[in-house]
This record gives sequence, C-alpha cells and structure tokens, in this order.
Amino acid sequence: MIIAIDGPSGAGKSTVAKAVAKTLGFSCLDTGAMYRAIAWQALQEGVAFDDNESLGALALAKEITFGHTAGDPIPKQVFIDGVEVTDAIRTTEIDKAVSPVSAAPAVRVALVAQQQRIGQGGDYVVEGRDIGTVVFPDAELKIFLTASDEERAHRRVRQNVDRNIGSFDYAEVLADLKRRDEYDSSREMSPLCAADDAIILDTTEYYIEVVIDKICALAKEKSANERQQA
Repeated sequence: MIIAIDGPSGAGKSTVAKAVAKTLGFSCLDTGAMYRAIAWQALQEGVAFDDNESLGALALAKEITFGHTAGDPIPKQVFIDGVEVTDAIRTTEIDKAVSPVSAAPAVRVALVAQQQRIGQGGDYVVEGRDIGTVVFPDAELKIFLTASDEERAHRRVRQNVDRNIGSFDYAEVLADLKRRDEYDSSREMSPLCAADDAIILDTTEYYIEVVIDKICALAKEKSANERQQA
C-alpha cells in the first residue's frame, strides 16, 4: 500500500508521515529531502537555479540514499553520492533554494523516477507536494495536510529551535512560507495542489496525535475493504 501525504511547508507532513509509518509498520520516504539534497549540491557546484538542463543532469548523476537504524523504517540520515547532508539541507539557505530547484522540470523528472522505483519496494508512507497527483496517482490513500499560515510558521520555528538549525525569527519564517507556497502552487510543472480524491485534513486546531490516529484508521479501513473485495 502507498499512503500519499501532500501539503505545504509546516503542515506537519514529515512528523505525521513518520509516526504513521511507525504505527503501521510501513517504510517512510521524505521526497522533500531529495529535492533539498539536489539544491544543496547545486549550491556546492555553483549551478544556477534557473539552469534546467544543468540541474537535471545533476539530479540524474547524483544518487540520493537514506540511512536507517537497524529495525527502524524511518530514515535518520540523508546522503548524496555518499556525503551526509542530513543537517546541511535544513538551513535557511536551502529553504530558499529548494523551491526554484524543485520547480525545474528536469529535476522533477529525474527524482520522480527515483521515488517511483523506491515505492515499488513495499508498503510506504510518502510525503511531499505532488505525491498523490504525480508520483503515485494510484496511491490507495491520499491525504492533503494543511494549516493556517501562522500555525505553520510557529511550528517551523519550534522545529528549527529543536534542531538548532534554520531561522528562529517568526516573521522571517512566515514570509518564507508564504513565498514558498506561492512559488510551489503556481509553478508550471507539478504544482502544489490536492488530488481530486485526496482527504483534506486541516491540522491547525488539532493535536498531531489526533491527525496520526485519523490517518492510521483510514489506512486500516482501506486495507480491510480491499481484502474483502479481493
């Protein structure tokens, strides 16, 4: 089974996806980390963010892998060509770079192919911005997580403080979230939007545990229905 979780920055996708995967015994794929890794590599090599051809060549040439603790389906590390970039891809600089890089059509083609190959390997919770619409349009369960701009900014600041990376300034984070929302939802290829058959969950006023329980219940119900129909 594929559970696709989409939504804007700060909606809780990563936290929810990891918790759902642990609860259900699924693997978890953070597609956003893959785009961030390419953005980081582009900065290292001085590749312009509007150079679609060069960015695409970079995405094709570089292998992105995840490090796991034995028995844990949740990746703890991110590598690009063997170089660990787990913390390096969570900086303010990468926050600003990832939208234009991920909007490059050649990058999306390269990474979507990688993501689809990974997802064919078993039961996955996959989170990102175009999972239910482009990467896995036939996913058995599609969720679109959202929350108010203000709540998402507060969450991102708390996350940055906990990790001691990125900006701690609420106004800066809020402005960056709004900028990225506009960029992601208006890009020509794979814009941020809910799939027609996605279940939309507004997490603004809900504890994250409630959202996790809701998605797990939906997944179990979907799985039971499919077994009955088989």
